[in-house]
Amino acid sequence: MSVFDYWPARRFAKFGALLTLALAVAPPASASPETLKRATSNILFAPLDVVLSPVVAGQIIYTNLREIDDSRWVRIAYPVPGYVWILGVELGASVLREVTGLIELLPGIGLLFFDADLDPLYHPVERGTALVDEQTKLLNVKFGVDYISVSSD
Repeated sequence: MSVFDYWPARRFAKFGALLTLALAVAPPASASPETLKRATSNILFAPLDVVLSPVVAGQIIYTNLREIDDSRWVRIAYPVPGYVWILGVELGASVLREVTGLIELLPGIGLLFFDADLDPLYHPVERGTALVDEQTKLLNVKFGVDYISVSSD
C-alpha cells in the first residue's frame, strides 16, 4: 500500500500539481504590486499613527493657533477642547487606516500577478502630510499622518 492510495494524500498531490501548474503559467513580471504595497504599509504603520496621535494633534493645534487669525477668546478657549477633538479624529482615522490595510491585503495579493491595481480605499493617507514620509521601492514608509488637514480633492 503506497502513500497515494490514501484519499487525502491523493487530494493533496492533485492540489500541489495544480498549484505548480498555476504558478508556472503565471504572467511575466509586468505585475503591479501597488495595492499590496499600500495595504502592507497601512497595516504596518497605522499602529505608529495611533502612538503619534497626541504629537500630531498638538502640532495641528499649534499650527492653527499661529496661522488662523482668530479672536483672543477663541485662542484661549479653543486649545483644550480642540486638542481632545483632534486627538479623537486622529485615533479614529488611524484605526480606519489599519482596517483599510486589512481589507486591501487579499486583493493586493490577488492582483500581484496581474497588471492591475485598486484605487485606494482610504485617500487621506495618500494625500496627507506626515511626520515621516519616505517612498521606497518596496514599501511606503509614512506615519504620523495629519488626517485633519487633508484636502478633499
